[in-house]
Amino acid sequence: MRMKIPYFQVDAFTKRRFGGNPAGVCLLQKWLPDAVLQNMAMEHNLSETAFLVRGASRWDLRWFTPQMEVDLCGHATLASAFVIFNCLKHAGKSLHFNSRSGLLPVARQRDLLMLDFPSRTATPSSAPKALVAGLLRRPGEVYKARDYMAVYEAEEDIVALDPDMSSLMKVDSLGVIATAPGKKCDFVSRFFAPRAGVPEDPVTGSAHCTLIPYWSKRLNKRKLHALQLSKRGGELFCQDRGERVQIGGRAVLHLRGHIIL
Repeated sequence: MRMKIPYFQVDAFTKRRFGGNPAGVCLLQKWLPDAVLQNMAMEHNLSETAFLVRGASRWDLRWFTPQMEVDLCGHATLASAFVIFNCLKHAGKSLHFNSRSGLLPVARQRDLLMLDFPSRTATPSSAPKALVAGLLRRPGEVYKARDYMAVYEAEEDIVALDPDMSSLMKVDSLGVIATAPGKKCDFVSRFFAPRAGVPEDPVTGSAHCTLIPYWSKRLNKRKLHALQLSKRGGELFCQDRGERVQIGGRAVLHLRGHIIL
């Protein structure tokens, strides 16, 4: 007998259709083999597909790019919470996910969904040759956490980046964050992860686990407004809470249906 899996596609970190970062959300009765999950994510060809299994009081959550499983993903977590609150009609003001990065609470605040994620403070680093060759523009500062973070002087520097993905493939990290002060917000960024099968991610919640503590300290403020300057664009409402960060955003449902296996 064929299996019908409820499937949703949600544009995350945006309030406009066709903006933000599209994520797939699959509701499973039980976990399928990893190879099946990976093939499904490859078939969807989105930067992330989220897979959910409902528990007694929490949801188990995993994320796959077209090429690999990852340990943390912001926009697909936001998309998953949006589906649970808006499509499954979850009545509470909060919910919790079990994940490879521990317990991830999500709270609903009017039209915003606030993710509670672990902080990933970066440390100063030298600039790898592949990083400079890939970005084609030397940053003023470089830091390293899960990802390398290249800091530039101005928003125009971030907009002007046209990376050489073949060089960035050689950088020893999941991805590369490029960031600078913003004109109409506190900071801007872009995120490149060709090693994960995502040349440029439209909006990257997990990168803000590193961006938020950096900009909070530099600007001496806890609450921050951020824009990700991909072609689709994204808006994030952030707060530094020490060992945790809050990453808030809106979302829009694009489609719903079933996957047939």
